[in-house]
Amino acid sequence: MPDDPRFLTLADVAEVLNTSSAQVYALVRRGDLPAIKIGGRGQWRVERAQLEDFIQRMYAETRQFVDQHPFVESEQGDRVE
Repeated sequence: MPDDPRFLTLADVAEVLNTSSAQVYALVRRGDLPAIKIGGRGQWRVERAQLEDFIQRMYAETRQFVDQHPFVESEQGDRVE
């Protein structure tokens, strides 16, 4: 078995993203994270390449958010949004 399997369980994805399996399931069901359903019991699998693409998209979306909502501090050192 390869060290880096092509497909990951939702629990594996949750570990990589440091979140819950329920959150990963929600990402999959919303279509934010592409996955396939396999087997008679319909177990979900996420291709490692799709996970990496998702992570890169989230970085891009975060950069865009930060650019549109710059962090500004007031003269007193308080955060101003």
